[in-house]
Amino acid sequence: MRVPLCIVVPVLNEAPGLADRLARLQVYRRRGAHVVVVDGGSSDETLAIARQHADLALLAPRGRAAQMNAGAAACPGDILLFLHADTFLPERADQILLHACTGPLAWGRFDVRISSGRPLLRLVACLMNFRSRLTGIATGDQAIFVRHELFLLVGGFPNLPLMEDIAMCTQLKTIRPPICLQAKVLTSARRWEKYGVWRTIILMWRLRAAYFFGADPAKLAIQYGYRPRDDQ
Repeated sequence: MRVPLCIVVPVLNEAPGLADRLARLQVYRRRGAHVVVVDGGSSDETLAIARQHADLALLAPRGRAAQMNAGAAACPGDILLFLHADTFLPERADQILLHACTGPLAWGRFDVRISSGRPLLRLVACLMNFRSRLTGIATGDQAIFVRHELFLLVGGFPNLPLMEDIAMCTQLKTIRPPICLQAKVLTSARRWEKYGVWRTIILMWRLRAAYFFGADPAKLAIQYGYRPRDDQ
């Protein structure tokens, strides 16, 4: 049975606070959406918590690309929405998506704001939204959504340990430009706060530039702080 919307949430060691985050998605479940949580092999209670608050909770090889592809394969949704565990949707997000995605090749993202009162992070969010409109490329923090048929057409997320969102958007925008929704998702500032705002900004600019010029995503993932799987 196809559902109008499938929300795919990749997770890894997100047990603290996960129940509260998934509780915010229950309103969409009551309106017919499915929530699929895909665990990359957590060492805490993430999977057990997810099973209590989602339509489906499953294991997949570690890495957002593999986890999101597994979630999409398991959920027969007309629209696939890929949501980071530390990102919150705006009110009526499901209705906004159903209204926006009228064609079979529709895809896009939300505007983003960062959960911090720091003026510099407000500026970062504005620049992220502007850059996305200018380039047609979205990042995972902006809650990428795509029609199921189009997702299959481009082969889903490439099997990359980092930049999988940019790689898929690059393919998608050759078919049609993204829908850039002005409704804002709220994403956590935890990485900026942990590593420092300027350090994180400079790191991300450097990694994206290196990827653009052909650097190995596995090496970039290590610089970002990820440990790629052996097959990536």
